[in-house]
Amino acid sequence: MFSQLGFSEILIILLILLLVFGARRLPEMGAAMGKGIREFKKNIKDVQQSIDTPADEASTGRRLDAPAREAQSEGEPKKLSQ
Repeated sequence: MFSQLGFSEILIILLILLLVFGARRLPEMGAAMGKGIREFKKNIKDVQQSIDTPADEASTGRRLDAPAREAQSEGEPKKLSQ
């Protein structure tokens, strides 16, 4: 995006920003932009993790296709219908 801008063009843009917003407002705007970018990256990471992790595994700690471990009675074989 800024690959075609030279040093002088960037300097002119920064000078215009300084004149429009003032010296006190620029650091506040930079901090707000930094916080916004960090929050955006955090949310993107959270969404990616929720997509990668199945909902059942995230809540119970086991995969959906993993069989439930039920307590069997003493010596009884497991029935096919279970």
